[in-house]
This record gives sequence, structure tokens and C-alpha cells, in this order.
Amino acid sequence: MKIIAIRYTSRSADLVGFYAALGFPVDVESRTGDWIELASSSAAIAVHTAEPDEPNSAPGSTELAFEADEPLEVVRSRLTQAGFPGAVIVDEAYGRSLRILDPDGVAVHVNDFDRQLYT
Repeated sequence: MKIIAIRYTSRSADLVGFYAALGFPVDVESRTGDWIELASSSAAIAVHTAEPDEPNSAPGSTELAFEADEPLEVVRSRLTQAGFPGAVIVDEAYGRSLRILDPDGVAVHVNDFDRQLYT
């Protein structure tokens, strides 16, 4: 599983330039430009346009997510067996996503990207 830090911003071009200079070259960009992935060999940063009506995606906020390297159903089963029920798999414009709250009540997303859907 690969970790992805999702960084919300109202200044995507500036943020992409900053992280590219830090050593994360642009890997994938959505057709709309609202989602830009920058990747190194060990991690990824996704720059996401902040949505004004969403308090969890205010400019400057960061969300922890993961990119699955196995079926989401396997991840959900492992969570349930470990005593963490409640994971939901949903269809998204970019593929599928497993969503669950961690023990502190913070949302965690495990994504199964289908880049053909958004690039």
C-alpha cells in the first residue's frame, strides 16, 4: 500500500511548483486539473483544489489516504477481522474508495484508482 498525503489548496500551480522543487515530480493530473499527483519512489502527494463548502478540505488542510495494491474487499475483511468494522466501499469518479474512521474518529481513505476514468 502506498501512502498519499492529500493537500488541499486554492493555489494549485504554486503548490505543485513547490513540491516539484522539493523532489516530487508531477505523475498524473486529472482532466479538470482539480487533482494533481506528484510522486517519489516512496510516497505521493496529491494536490487537490479546496472546496469552499467542505470544512475538511479547506485550503491548507491535509488528509491521509492510501493507494491500494490489493482488492478493497480484502482490506475491508482484514479491518473487520481485526475489530474495526464499518468500512464502506464506494464508487468514485476516479475508481473506488474504501472509507473508514480510525480509532480517533478521523476518516481514512484507501483508494483503488482507475486512471483511465480521470486522465
